[in-house]
Amino acid sequence: MKLRGDQLEAALARGLAPVWLVSGDEPLLVDEACAAIRASARARGFLDRQSWQVETGFDWRGWLGGFDSLSLFASQRLVELRLPTGRPGVEGGKTLETWAARPPAETVLLITLPRPDRAIQSTKWFGALEQVGAHVATTPPTFEQLPAWIEQRLARHDLRAERETLRWLAARVEGNLLAAHQEIEKLALLLPPGPLSTEAARAAVTDVARYDVGDLADAFLKGEPARFCKVLDGLRAEGEALPLVLAVIGNEIRTLYQLAVGVARGERLNALMRDARVWDSRQGLVERALKRAAGPRRLAWAMRALARLDRAAKGLLREDAWDETKQLGLALMNHGKAPAFR
Repeated sequence: MKLRGDQLEAALARGLAPVWLVSGDEPLLVDEACAAIRASARARGFLDRQSWQVETGFDWRGWLGGFDSLSLFASQRLVELRLPTGRPGVEGGKTLETWAARPPAETVLLITLPRPDRAIQSTKWFGALEQVGAHVATTPPTFEQLPAWIEQRLARHDLRAERETLRWLAARVEGNLLAAHQEIEKLALLLPPGPLSTEAARAAVTDVARYDVGDLADAFLKGEPARFCKVLDGLRAEGEALPLVLAVIGNEIRTLYQLAVGVARGERLNALMRDARVWDSRQGLVERALKRAAGPRRLAWAMRALARLDRAAKGLLREDAWDETKQLGLALMNHGKAPAFR
């Protein structure tokens, strides 16, 4: 059984599965899901908690053998197993298949792992555990979903905020859910229950937003110039390597160029996107970005500009490559003046 993170509470109310898989790349959400499962287990008498982490040389046979019997006077057990890589190996996979086929009596298994890719989800051990238990797939909110996520968290402390305040808070904590959680907890300590004004939030909240290059590509495709600039500035401040930034943006621009050339030849955009391996969920974004880019000629200029920026990023040209990257992105989003590249 597969569950979203927001479905966990209802699932636990229905009962405690013998196996729980909790996956995700956001530590806060994984930790909160595990805490909910532990609390439910304790309420049902599973008072003995044992924790293991799989590392190189992990003794799978000895680990499984330790659960063959349960003393008459022993309490029910919650066994936690952390898979830092998400891959238990051949022996570990077979051991977990054995567990799924014959779960030890009076024992609940809780496994944590990063967000599983398609290869992991297609393994026998993963499918067997998911079938006998529940897989809780935690996913962090997108930038668009973040204000609602913050609103929900504030409500736990009887705090209410207008949409403008929620958007302001989201911009300050984007990409850093743990810090967002801490800021919300701080607001609850500093302020009384009730309405939360933007002024009060500004006085209490620090800017703890963190970004990755994927956020930059997302802002570029959505045509959000203010966010594009903020993310780019954030990456620069965090010491991100500019060649990596240029590679990610360059990949988006090359895709747009290929599509623009095909459309100019009279080919169908849907077929072009399929050939370019543009995911269904991103096709709307790419199509709108393509319209803003205004044809293959402009995109060809952008690719020449990227080549020059790459040389500047490597110190071969005396130019502020970060600033020129910002101007290039804004130009393709129809904001600002295009850089003077030849």
